[in-house]
Amino acid sequence: MANAELIIIIEKFAGCGWDVLDAPSKKWLESNGSSGAAELIAAVQQADKDCGSCGCELDPLYKRALELLKAA
Repeated sequence: MANAELIIIIEKFAGCGWDVLDAPSKKWLESNGSSGAAELIAAVQQADKDCGSCGCELDPLYKRALELLKAA
C-alpha cells in the first residue's frame, strides 16, 4: 500500500479533469498502488512537462508525486 501523502496527491490528480492524469491516476488508486505505477509515472512526467510551471495548485505536486512513486 502506498503512503498516505502519495494517495492524497494522486486523488487530486484523479479529480482534476485532465485526461493526461485522470485515467492513470484512477487505475493506480483502484489497484491500491499495486499496478499501473509505470503508466502513472509517465503521465505525471508529461503533466509536469506540459504544465509544471503554470502556477496552478498541482505544479508542486507533480515533482513530489514522482519522488514518492520512485521511492515506492
